[in-house]
Amino acid sequence: MIQYEDFEKVDIRVGKIIEIEEYPEARKPSYKLQIDFGLEIGIKKSVGQFAVNYTKEELKGKLVACVVNFPPRQIGPAVSEVLTLGFPDENGNAVLVIPTKNVALGGKLF
Repeated sequence: MIQYEDFEKVDIRVGKIIEIEEYPEARKPSYKLQIDFGLEIGIKKSVGQFAVNYTKEELKGKLVACVVNFPPRQIGPAVSEVLTLGFPDENGNAVLVIPTKNVALGGKLF
C-alpha cells in the first residue's frame, strides 16, 4: 500500500490537446501530441497510444488528464514530457481519461 503523501507527489493536471501528429515510428499505433496546460506549465509534448480509438480530428481540442512531473521519456525518436492518462478497453487499447465538465487548463487533480 502507498501512503496519501505518495499520491500527493504525483502532479496530475488538465490540459487541452492543441496539435496531433501521426507517429509511424512507434511500435503500436500512436500519436505525438502537444498539450496546453495554461500559463503556469505551458505547452508540453506527449506520445500516446490513442490512434486505435481516436482520430486526430476527435482529439483536437479535447481536455485530458496528464502526469506533468515525471522526467521526460524517450519513446523511439520522440521525447514525451508528460504522461497522458488512459485506461485499456476490452482489447487492451488506450481510452483517454477525459473530464466530463469544462475545467480550467492546468487544474490539478485532488
